[in-house]
Amino acid sequence: MAKFLITGGAGFIGSNLARKLVSMGEEVVILDDFSTGKRENLEDLQSRVKIIEGDICSMQTVRDATKGCHYVLHHAAVVSVVRSVEDPIRSNAVNVDGTLNCLVAARDAGVKRFVYAASSSAYGNSPTLPKREDMKPDPMSPYGVSKLVGEMYCKVFNDVFGLETVSLRYFNIFGPYQDPHSQYAAVIPIFITRLLRGEKPIVYGDGNQSRDFTYIDNAIEANLAAITSPLAPGKVINVACGTRYTLNDLIRKLWDLTETRLEPIYTDPRPGDVLHSQGDITYAAEILGYNPRVSFEDGLQKTVAWFRDRLASSKR
Repeated sequence: MAKFLITGGAGFIGSNLARKLVSMGEEVVILDDFSTGKRENLEDLQSRVKIIEGDICSMQTVRDATKGCHYVLHHAAVVSVVRSVEDPIRSNAVNVDGTLNCLVAARDAGVKRFVYAASSSAYGNSPTLPKREDMKPDPMSPYGVSKLVGEMYCKVFNDVFGLETVSLRYFNIFGPYQDPHSQYAAVIPIFITRLLRGEKPIVYGDGNQSRDFTYIDNAIEANLAAITSPLAPGKVINVACGTRYTLNDLIRKLWDLTETRLEPIYTDPRPGDVLHSQGDITYAAEILGYNPRVSFEDGLQKTVAWFRDRLASSKR
């Protein structure tokens, strides 16, 4: 049995990772300040994980959480482009300083490998598609900058300090336990929730912007491979499906799944948002043996079913 620390473990991706690792019989420690992570995401895990409420900006808190851990899966972050535009100082404090704290603590605790939740926002708005890991980064938002800096710190700690690190550049991960209520929430849970409630989805822009939507189970598989792959240390690797859909495509698919036909409300684009995003997963296949098992359509069906069940439960 290995011991894992998941920072941001009460969040969407972190709680799904915790659930998977517990099912595998691993020991899991969750560090979360619950500023965006949800306690209800951990309701079924309360007796099976250790939960530490704390901030990664506190070095001592991170050291205490890391003690005795074999692996760190670092997912704590201020994850919103919009929020980073509104408050770049907070984004930097958590995503850069907090990440550095986690790396130092992992190095000093003798952690075997550190997996970092990087972001496709590092690529920016380059017209070249799909995005490859050898392309020059060009982030468009404070969030993108902060996540790119985290990647660079990971590489330095791998090369200079001997802490094995892997950076996974996520492309629009979606699925169960994703928060639809925050003004900074991702588009899929917001659209699903609004449609199920009989409300029109709101689109920032004309809806022709496209994304490589990646179901959560694929991201979990990438993390598990990143822990074990002998080729992964020091690498930056895309986690995507290799396809893209416009927001208008997404809405049409959700119409079918939710049995609604509510026309979207189009409004002004948001600053910092990229127009098109699609990941090349050739390198992920080579380094991690990564092959996304759940397609966009299947993942969307699973996600709608989960949100529908949750909405029905809330009405009982």
